[in-house]
Amino acid sequence: MKYVSFFLVLAIAVSLAVVVSLPIGQIPPLAPLLDPNHGFWQNSISEDQLAEEEIDLENLSAPVEIVYDKNLIPHIFAQNDLDLYRAQGYVTAQHRLWQMEFQTMAAAGRISEIVGPVALELDRMTRRKGLAYGAELGLKYLQEHDPETLALVEAYSDGVNQYISQLDKARLPVEYKILNYRPEAWSAYKSLLLLKYMSDMLVGDRDLEFSNLRKILGEAKLDKLFPDFPKENDPVIEAERIWDFTPIPVTKPDSLAYPNDELVIEPLPQPTEGTGSNNWAVAGKKTKNGNPILANDPHLSLNLPSLWYSMQLTTPEHSVKGATLPGALGVISGFNQDIAWGVTNATKDTRDWYKITFQDESRKAYKYGNEWRPTDFRIEEIKVKGEDPFIDTVVYTHHGPVVYDRTFRSNRQDVNFALKWTVHMGSNEQRTFLMMNKAKNHNDYNEALNHYVAPAQNFVFASRTGDIAMRIQGKFPLKWPGQGKFFMDGADPLMEWQGYIPNEQNPSTLNPERGFVSSANQHPVDKSYPYYVFDNSYEHYRNRRLNRRLREMEQITVDDMKALQFDDYNLQAAEALPILISLLGTHKSDSPEAEKYLKELKSWDFFADPNQKGQTLYSVWSSETFESIWRELLANEPPVLRPNTYQTIDLLTNSPTDSLFDVKGIEGIETADYHVRVGFDSLLVAMAKWENEEGDYSWANYKKTTIQHLVPNFKSFSAPNVYTGGGSGILNATGSRHGASWRMVVEMGSEIKAFGVYPGGQSGNPGSKFYDNFIPIWANGEYLNFDLRTPENQEEMLFKTILK
Repeated sequence: MKYVSFFLVLAIAVSLAVVVSLPIGQIPPLAPLLDPNHGFWQNSISEDQLAEEEIDLENLSAPVEIVYDKNLIPHIFAQNDLDLYRAQGYVTAQHRLWQMEFQTMAAAGRISEIVGPVALELDRMTRRKGLAYGAELGLKYLQEHDPETLALVEAYSDGVNQYISQLDKARLPVEYKILNYRPEAWSAYKSLLLLKYMSDMLVGDRDLEFSNLRKILGEAKLDKLFPDFPKENDPVIEAERIWDFTPIPVTKPDSLAYPNDELVIEPLPQPTEGTGSNNWAVAGKKTKNGNPILANDPHLSLNLPSLWYSMQLTTPEHSVKGATLPGALGVISGFNQDIAWGVTNATKDTRDWYKITFQDESRKAYKYGNEWRPTDFRIEEIKVKGEDPFIDTVVYTHHGPVVYDRTFRSNRQDVNFALKWTVHMGSNEQRTFLMMNKAKNHNDYNEALNHYVAPAQNFVFASRTGDIAMRIQGKFPLKWPGQGKFFMDGADPLMEWQGYIPNEQNPSTLNPERGFVSSANQHPVDKSYPYYVFDNSYEHYRNRRLNRRLREMEQITVDDMKALQFDDYNLQAAEALPILISLLGTHKSDSPEAEKYLKELKSWDFFADPNQKGQTLYSVWSSETFESIWRELLANEPPVLRPNTYQTIDLLTNSPTDSLFDVKGIEGIETADYHVRVGFDSLLVAMAKWENEEGDYSWANYKKTTIQHLVPNFKSFSAPNVYTGGGSGILNATGSRHGASWRMVVEMGSEIKAFGVYPGGQSGNPGSKFYDNFIPIWANGEYLNFDLRTPENQEEMLFKTILK
């Protein structure tokens, strides 16, 4: 115990050293923080030492039993749903209260309340995107259309608030003590806000950059560099799928007048490269035991406390287990006695931009067709720690909030851009997961998904009766080809979405002949799907590696699926490295360093294992080469984006003399080999510097995977330099800050066998032994047993608590 206390003192000291660099008004009072009875010392005690046999909880209709296993995973046994979710709220708050509140404050644009003016611009952007507005509409939807779900969400909130009311200063999470604030009451609104936060994390748009590229490149060259479909399209829904429905006609206007503005504004933050996921299910005809096996590993930011919190939820009617989101009800990715399911990001364009023309400087009306429509004003009061509140006025149109205007990110009178987003339309995603937790078959799975709007997800499914399925679900606008790719004129009714694709016409498949379903953030469909589909960020490598392996494999076992989740094969490198070496020719052939690196590259087996050096060398060489190719394009003042890696490699392979490789600032005509040599020269410089300063350039040491505390400055609460392989575009998509945030494998036999792990621990307390104890297991590609438990199964029990 003395060592735990020592390291926690060290953590606090380091954190305070960082805080001291802030204005004096942000430094917490030191006396309460160092108080031995109530200060951070009290956070060095782990949960099993604080366990209580009985806890009084109001509003329960019957006692609730909670059995914790040796990893602090709670198994909640209640007699009805209201008691179950009230207990889930209470238990989750016991272990993750600070995280729950911090994430919802981020989603509401309230971080300035905690850290001061340094977060003001972030809060303004969050509010202007309308996340809180979307959550308010979601709450209104529940109040008007689904009081049953609202009652369950309110029961969860009651459980959280009863824990907060019992929380004394000693047990207050350490982040509250360091940042000097107290938890506030939870609410149903906050649970819904959390789901909007996930939408914002996963949804992107590139309308701004594509509008600029259209001016710079012209339509023909733009279409060449950013095609709707790649040459090798291995989509989520198998290409053999026959679409047995009559699509709704979508008419493209004969003439289109796009705004011709010079769009020199900062784009919205986009999902970080590497954010994605894998999921799949294999049919019994391909498995050793004849049972379907389902696997899911969402790729998100690697943070502490972990995004996920594992839990089993049981009533006499159902028992479900898996990964929950602290703050939301039920299990998000998991299984019950009859089915298993998992999610990946579907990368669908549900966010578009419209230029708004106001009638005058008052902005009380805007042009739409031949009329002037009234606007709404939303006053956003942003509280700022240590300063007066900041008042921001956001104008709302029927398209959505005007995010960019003369008061934000632009000083031009004519810059008024509104964001249209399905998050602003009122929805009931919480009901989807509550229904999925109880689902018994494929019909129940589909019924649950009919309530789901955003963010768009690929929902994989497997049942104990043998079905496997995949459905791409969200509320998807009906668009004519090309719509939403560029900024649109908000005054032109022809630019409106033409409705929404019916749920039953969203891409889906059930028991395909090939014996598996899978998704890895690639194109959802092939060209036969009758609705417009486009995005520049689709995956092109993980999906092909995954599907090739699933096609090859027979007599599949759970261990095979675990190994596939941890697969480090770099398909991109396997395809691109021979081209790079060929185009390099004899360049630098007299350099001993070049000879050494090329020898290592040529002998590399394309696996990005942690001890591999070839992966490091390829990563540097390829990124420097791609940077050289698109440097002039990216140098334009208006923001643009470069073609994706797949298209770049295709150019290198099949069109090495294309005029796109020419560099205008250099005499003569450059071709692909010029950029490959530039990239290799940069590799030599980078590796000389690395070897001089760091020495070892094996892949794990080079990429330095870090699982970071949600407050980046709290480095002592983070886990740096985790020894593990993988990377972007690889099934084991573990980069420096992103990767598999949760891994789950479930075999749906007569006796369900389940395994799971995530890079963190059940506790949100950095002083607890359960804070990060899963990380070594996760880093090695190992798993915890996740089988369902009964109240009578006391195996490996850590402790038990009765809520009454």
